[in-house]
Amino acid sequence: MDMSETSQPTIDEVDLLLANARLRDELEPYRDESIDSSSMHRMPLHTENEYLASMLAWERAPALPIASWFNPPMQLPSPDSVSDSTLPRLLANTIDRLYSEKVVLKFTDHLSDRELYKIIYRDIMPSCEKKLDIPGKYLEWRCVEDNETWLRFYADAVDRRRFQEEHDVPLPVAEEPKFKRNLPGN
Repeated sequence: MDMSETSQPTIDEVDLLLANARLRDELEPYRDESIDSSSMHRMPLHTENEYLASMLAWERAPALPIASWFNPPMQLPSPDSVSDSTLPRLLANTIDRLYSEKVVLKFTDHLSDRELYKIIYRDIMPSCEKKLDIPGKYLEWRCVEDNETWLRFYADAVDRRRFQEEHDVPLPVAEEPKFKRNLPGN
C-alpha cells in the first residue's frame, strides 16, 4: 500500500479544518486564553469546532432582559396583585413559558409558590442575560441565594462534606424541601 494515500486528509477533514480556521478568524476580536487552551488541542476537530461555534454565538448574542426574550415581551402581574387561587396556574404557565425560551429553574423545592413567583418577577424577568439559540443549551437559573439553603436542601453527602472541609464551618441540618416540584428541564 502506498503511504502517501493514507496520509492525505479526507474531504471531511479538509472541511473541518477550513471551518476551524474560519471560526478562529471570527473569534480573533474576542481572543483570550480560553481559545488558546491546551485542552482544545486534545479535542477531536469536530468537537473543537462545536466549542468554537458556541463561543462565537456567546460573544455575538445580545444581553437582554429575559422578559424581552418573548414576542411580545412577557409582562407578569405584580405578586401582590395575584390571588392565592390564581397563583398556581399563573406560576405553572410562567415556568412553561420560561422553559420555551430555554430558561430552566433549579433548586425551587424549598420555596412556596408565592416565593418562587416573586423570584421570577423580581429577579429573573428583569435580568439581562445573553440569549443564545444553540440546540440543547439552556440558561439555568438557580433559585438559592445562599450556601446554607443549598446545603440544607440540595447538597448531597459528598458536597456537604467537601464544603465543611473547605470552609471549616458547621453545617445546617439536612432537610427535605417542603414543595416538591416536577419542573421542565429537571
